[in-house]
Amino acid sequence: MANVILKNLVKKFKSVTAVDDLSIEIQNREFAVLVGPSGCGKTTALRMIAGLETVTSGEIYIGDTLVNEIPSKDRDIAMVFQNYALYPHMNVRENLGFGLMIRKFSKAEIEQRVQEAADILGIQELLERKPKELSGGQRQRVAVGRAIVRKPKVFLFDEPLSNLDAKLRVAMRAEISKLHRRLGATIIYVTHDQVEAMTMADRIFIMNQGTLQQSGRPLDIYRQPANRFVAGFIGSPAMNFIDTTLLKEGEAYILDGGSFRLRLPEAFHPAIESYCGRPVVFGVRPEDVMLYDPAMGPSEGNTLNVRADVVETLGFEIFAYLTCGPHALVARMEVPKRPIEVGQSFELALKMPQTHLFDRETSRTIV
Repeated sequence: MANVILKNLVKKFKSVTAVDDLSIEIQNREFAVLVGPSGCGKTTALRMIAGLETVTSGEIYIGDTLVNEIPSKDRDIAMVFQNYALYPHMNVRENLGFGLMIRKFSKAEIEQRVQEAADILGIQELLERKPKELSGGQRQRVAVGRAIVRKPKVFLFDEPLSNLDAKLRVAMRAEISKLHRRLGATIIYVTHDQVEAMTMADRIFIMNQGTLQQSGRPLDIYRQPANRFVAGFIGSPAMNFIDTTLLKEGEAYILDGGSFRLRLPEAFHPAIESYCGRPVVFGVRPEDVMLYDPAMGPSEGNTLNVRADVVETLGFEIFAYLTCGPHALVARMEVPKRPIEVGQSFELALKMPQTHLFDRETSRTIV
């Protein structure tokens, strides 16, 4: 296995810059996920690592080797595509071994590696079947197995689960994570699904419009997003954003949203004092709100009066789509003892220490 280093990587398609000055280092045996919306440049970056796209400028290292001019077949990588790319006229055994056959491996070595991959993935009983006789999940396992038999330095996954149904995606996420632990492999995984990124990655690299927005461990990024884009992209449902003005009243800092006023925690004060009197964007995650109960004690400036517009019951929790004056927000809460009715008004308490403020002009996180 090997580390992968991208230095000031740029890819242009005529006047369009798909990847712009991307610099990241993926450690040996790390599970790294490139995540972002469609068109953010993540797949283009992966294809440049694989050698399927030429580099406009910058450098790519696999291990200690600069691979910019090295053909894809000689980079010692294996790639798993979104569409599986299995040969329909070959059975599973032949699909698994084909790449080794064209590299002139002996029949004994091919058979040994095919059996090892089949054992790891639990597809021994599928070896004589053709792709058309396999389910979507089974085809995905074969595609992964074809990469495993190569025993490459780096595995590249390009949105491999996007063609599967929701239940099978959950199962395959767990399978790929277990595979990573078993092989001790360096894996670079591309997805637009932030749930896949959060549940699978050792580190996440979040991209938007060709640039790296933030990298780090999943929970660190969730708790400390670098800017409004990252805060809104990571988390489901997305973070609520409300335009407010920051005021100071005595020793207290107050957020004025017109239809509400919130008192900010003292821990925020050093970071926000220079924004006093200025417009800021207030961010609160749907899971950081709860129904206010007077038994909890005084509200202490952390409540909103809201009206329920839509309530979605998901069994153990609800998604409530609410309005607070002109502002819309979503709450994700445990199912209350007394159901919330559409059109009902009630008071909502916020976990203020978990909230965020963003600079309205730069979108960078203030606190």
